[in-house]
Amino acid sequence: MFLYYILALLIIGIDQFTKYLTVANIDLYEVVEVFPSLLSWMYIQNTGAAWSILEGQMWFFYIVTAIVVVIVVYYLQKYGRQSRLLSLALSLVLAGAIGNVIDRIRLGYVVDMIRLEFIDFPIFNVADMALSVGVGLMILYVFLDEQDKKRQAN
Repeated sequence: MFLYYILALLIIGIDQFTKYLTVANIDLYEVVEVFPSLLSWMYIQNTGAAWSILEGQMWFFYIVTAIVVVIVVYYLQKYGRQSRLLSLALSLVLAGAIGNVIDRIRLGYVVDMIRLEFIDFPIFNVADMALSVGVGLMILYVFLDEQDKKRQAN
């Protein structure tokens, strides 16, 4: 279990480091091409959640994040040893939630910077990626677990 907490800390560190580099080197709303027509950095300050929904509702985010962290740690401790996939998913969700709440507490907004040029998609950060991949892996885990239970029942 210790390794999954280390993974979460590593992702939080990468998230915070990329945010630091963005703020230190890119002006607000400036676009820096990384791979033309594919990927760029664009520094924005997001006071909401994904797609800037619930903008300015910081107390809501603090409460939701606290609940998510408690639930994720509980599940990681109670069920994490049963499945590497579930443990990985939970550690990614934990890292993403903590990475963004650090910004909200410290700055009053979340630093977003990764912009996909080939699709109209909201600008995001490493914590957002961890959350998205973690939730995707949790869905996969639930699907595979249900399939396994059906096989065992037959």
